[in-house]
Amino acid sequence: MFGIADYGAFVAAIVLFLAIPGPGNLALITSTSKGGIAAGLAATLGIIAGDQVLLWLAVAGVSALLSAYPAAFNAVQWAGAAYLAWLGWRMLAAKPGQGPVLDIKPRHYFRQAALITLLNPKAIVFYMAFFPLFVDPVRHQGVATFAAMAVTIAALTFLYGLVAVLLTHQLAERLRSRPWITTLLNKIAGICLLGFGIRLALSR
Repeated sequence: MFGIADYGAFVAAIVLFLAIPGPGNLALITSTSKGGIAAGLAATLGIIAGDQVLLWLAVAGVSALLSAYPAAFNAVQWAGAAYLAWLGWRMLAAKPGQGPVLDIKPRHYFRQAALITLLNPKAIVFYMAFFPLFVDPVRHQGVATFAAMAVTIAALTFLYGLVAVLLTHQLAERLRSRPWITTLLNKIAGICLLGFGIRLALSR
């Protein structure tokens, strides 16, 4: 199918990748709990946009360029680590009843999620290693094959995000009457984001 070897396995691998806990999932859940369904969907679109940029950069061989210039790769990695750690610290330092760390306006949620995704340099390397596994060397159609992969990833990400947003929104509605649980979840989310940033920095 469009030069993709074992399309079913390709879809299954993407779904598994989406389900792995990470900064993207955390941004999506946090956005929904703070700004509702509209914010969650905006964050989902932000993640899709960031993924598409990284995906096509990977196709163009940007990861090889970054590998050839370690200083550039390290700069991007440090920027990503600092951004995630900054978000985590803001969530940890927030006081009960204080405004959300992420702006409640959907357009800001989109930007926040896109930045979190774009500042994850490991994603470029992931796509560079992932794509060759599912490209049929005999039926490969060049850009059309990668475009089909990109569309599939975007569609699956949107469906995954939609389900996650709806589930998170239902949970958030039930917890509104218990502010202390929301505060606790915010602290946990902050610790996770801070941890992601530290882990990314240490892995350089």
